[in-house]
Amino acid sequence: MEQEVFVPVPAERLRAALADPAQVARAVPGLQQDAGTEPVAGRLKVRVGGHTITYRGALRVSPREDGAYAVEGDATEVRGSGVVKPILTLWLRETEAGTTLRFEGTASADGRIAELPSEAVDSAVARLLNRFAANLAAETAETAGRAETGEAAEAAEAGEAGDADALDDAADHVDAGDEVDAGDEVDDVDDVDAPSVPGTVFEAEVSPAGLEDLAGPGEPPAEAAHARRTMIGRSAEEVDHAPPRGRYAPVPAPQTVVPNSTLRWAAPAAALVVASAIVVGRALRRRG
Repeated sequence: MEQEVFVPVPAERLRAALADPAQVARAVPGLQQDAGTEPVAGRLKVRVGGHTITYRGALRVSPREDGAYAVEGDATEVRGSGVVKPILTLWLRETEAGTTLRFEGTASADGRIAELPSEAVDSAVARLLNRFAANLAAETAETAGRAETGEAAEAAEAGEAGDADALDDAADHVDAGDEVDAGDEVDDVDDVDAPSVPGTVFEAEVSPAGLEDLAGPGEPPAEAAHARRTMIGRSAEEVDHAPPRGRYAPVPAPQTVVPNSTLRWAAPAAALVVASAIVVGRALRRRG
C-alpha cells in the first residue's frame, strides 16, 4: 500500500507535531479518546463502502534513524472478533510550497473488513490517510498560531514592564529634582530678612478718650430711668402687658368727625336771626 499527500506546511512543523502524541491523537479523524488511556487510544469508526465498523485500539508513532516514522496500530472490533494491525512507514519530503507525506506499508486484518471488496477497503484507507495528513497540517498551524500569540503576549508584557520601569525611573528623577529645588527654595527663604511685625493689639497705646468711647455713656437717659423706676415693684405679667410710655408710647390715630348737614345750615340761620333781632331793636329805640 502506498499513498502520498501534499500539505502546505513546512516539514519542521510536521515533525514537531508527530513528536507530540496529543497532536497526533487530534489529527486522527473520528477518534474518540478513552479517559485514562494512552494519548492515541480510543474508539474509531471506519466507513467502508456502505458499511460502518467500529474499532477500539491504540496507535503509536515513533521516529527512525533514517528520518522516517514508524506507524503501528492494533485495533479490535467493538461488535465482533475482527482484528486489524497496520504497520506503516511515513516519509516527509519537503518541497518549495510545503511538504509531501508518503505512506508505505501493509496491514493484516480479519473479521468483517476481510469480507468486503478490496477496492472499497483501499478507498477507505486512502481517505483516512488524506484526512489524517490534512488534520495534522491544521493542527500544526493552530499550534504555531498559539505559539506566536503567546510570544506576542510575552513581548507586550515585557514592553509594558519596561515602560513601567522607565516611568518609575523618570518619576524618581523628577522627585529628586523637586527635592533639590525645594531645598534651594528653603535656603532662599532663610536668606530673606524677616519683615518687622507690629506689636499685638494689647501692646498698642490707647488714649483716655478712646477708653471713654469704649465704656459708653455713664448714666442712662432720664426717660429710661423713669421707665425703670416705674416698672420696679410691678409683676412680670403687668410689665409685659403694660403699654409703653414716653417716646415709645403709641400715638393715637386722629379721629375724623363728620358734622351733621342740619347743624351745618343751622348755624348761619341762627346768626342771621340774631343779627335781625339786633337791627329791629335798634330801630325801635330810635323811634321812641
